[in-house]
Amino acid sequence: MSNLKEKIIEIAKANGADIVGFAPADRFDKDDAVFQIFPETKTVIGLAFRVLRGIYRGIEEGSTYYQYTTMAVENMEETIMPMAQLKVAMMMEQEGYMALPQRRHQQIMAEGNSTNPEVAYDAIYRNRSAEIQINFLDAALKCGLGEKGFHNALLTDEYGPMVRYCFILTDAEIEGSEIVASHLCDNCGECKKGCPGKAIAEDGQVDPWQCAVYYNGSNGTKNPFMPPEAFDGIDNRLEIIAGEAKVTPETAKKILDKIYFYPPAQHAYQCSICGRACDVACYVHLEEKGVLTKKFNTPFRKREPWGFAVEDFK
Repeated sequence: MSNLKEKIIEIAKANGADIVGFAPADRFDKDDAVFQIFPETKTVIGLAFRVLRGIYRGIEEGSTYYQYTTMAVENMEETIMPMAQLKVAMMMEQEGYMALPQRRHQQIMAEGNSTNPEVAYDAIYRNRSAEIQINFLDAALKCGLGEKGFHNALLTDEYGPMVRYCFILTDAEIEGSEIVASHLCDNCGECKKGCPGKAIAEDGQVDPWQCAVYYNGSNGTKNPFMPPEAFDGIDNRLEIIAGEAKVTPETAKKILDKIYFYPPAQHAYQCSICGRACDVACYVHLEEKGVLTKKFNTPFRKREPWGFAVEDFK
């Protein structure tokens, strides 16, 4: 079976995967979604893909925004990652094994009143518990792809939180990867401080509606496309623009309905104005600590972060 494992790694990496990990079935509880989807699962294969560091550059400089959404989210989720999954699954079928690719369905949620900040809130199908999806972060940890960061992001030795990931379920028994012990995250809270909308709580939990509002650019101090009259008609508009407003699902929808600052991508993906500022802050911290194994000639953060004054919107 070691030959199969080597083939999987080779094909996955040839098609864009940067980290490949394996979790034997006994790492999952018997009632885990993995077995509800495919009861004969013997191994979960995890594939992690780096989000190019340069794609964050435009938002860091306040100059180019569409590259992050189109290249780091849409094309990764809709093209690069599925192609790697399909190539690996094709080889495994050729070898006589079952292989079920598992990628996130960005628009289906079992929860009735939650949201996915990366897509339009009114494009999500909620209360769809019949559509079973695995716990992606839990599976990533069990596959040894990385560790869990304070804000529930997957942190990898090479790229920190700048990764996306997907899985393949198979009936092939493959030796598991070593589970990564926590060693990167020091609970510094930089991810929490970096969020432009205070969406990360003291315990690291992320409020998805709060995140959605500011992922889409409601903080005017970090949005070069926001007009001075933004959010006219909303009583606490300056509080929203300052990133100080606490939203509910109802108020979040009203705010999101007034965000016309930048066009969305395809597949219902919303353009991110914050560019995952939490992940960037985390990455900068890890890079400054010198704990990432992938080194670059220059640091990512070259100058003090820019910003506008709330007074510009009065």
